[in-house]
Amino acid sequence: MLMVTGANGHLGRAVIEALINRNPPEEIVAGSREPGSLAVPDRVAMRRADFSDPAGLAEAFADVDRIEIISVDKLGEEARNLHRNAIHTACSAGVAQIFYTSHAGAREGSPFAPADQHAATEADLAAADTPFTALRHGFYAESCLHMIGSDLRTGELRVPEDGPINWTARADLAEADAALLVGEATFDGATPPLTAAKAQTMAEIAELASQVTGREILHTVVSDAEWKEAKIAAGVPELYAEMLLGTFRAARRGDFDLVDPALEKLLGRPPRSMGDILAAELAPATASHHI
Repeated sequence: MLMVTGANGHLGRAVIEALINRNPPEEIVAGSREPGSLAVPDRVAMRRADFSDPAGLAEAFADVDRIEIISVDKLGEEARNLHRNAIHTACSAGVAQIFYTSHAGAREGSPFAPADQHAATEADLAAADTPFTALRHGFYAESCLHMIGSDLRTGELRVPEDGPINWTARADLAEADAALLVGEATFDGATPPLTAAKAQTMAEIAELASQVTGREILHTVVSDAEWKEAKIAAGVPELYAEMLLGTFRAARRGDFDLVDPALEKLLGRPPRSMGDILAAELAPATASHHI
């Protein structure tokens, strides 16, 4: 049996969809802490998988051969403890291979808090007695749009000093995860960076957006403090504004300036580029603007 946790999230749903093209649906389990909110394809099983409930996890992980543990949407020690619960339970349940959604920029002490968390969880996986694969995902392109999409639409991208980031389509990563889960390729320990073909700066993103929309998108560098204050003023909680700011701090150290052909090999085609993603996100809005 193959299991994917966090199956009601964007990535989890996409991995399940990719898996049913490669594996009999009745051999796939979708896990979620809220299984009542799941809508899964026919013959895919649903199980409650709450990382804060180790006893319930033992039942959820029963008879599972390979599991994809999708990292939780928490920060700090809370996240690491939840991941530990899932890892220890998977080991105790006799899971043969653990796949964990890590990050290409995973670094101990990274200014980007999730990257530090991923490094800690990778250490916990290495200390466990079950074979594992840390899926070193490129930075989700959707996260880029979440951070700066409104700026691109208004015509001025106001961001702190940055560095190249390997923005990668989440759907491509889900497809690659499914390929690894079914054994189309094997990596022991951390994978190479699973990324699009190019890492790009915010200035390059502004240039791409200008090409897509047909109007100039300015790129303006602001201080860290000004950017964070603007995010808080827009309603982002301070903890998360600081976490997002860490993206820029880590990028300018070069932490995300990593690309590798591994994702293309897994997909059997070139990954989507940031230009493709911006075109899909911005072009329809531009078209409607001219109607």
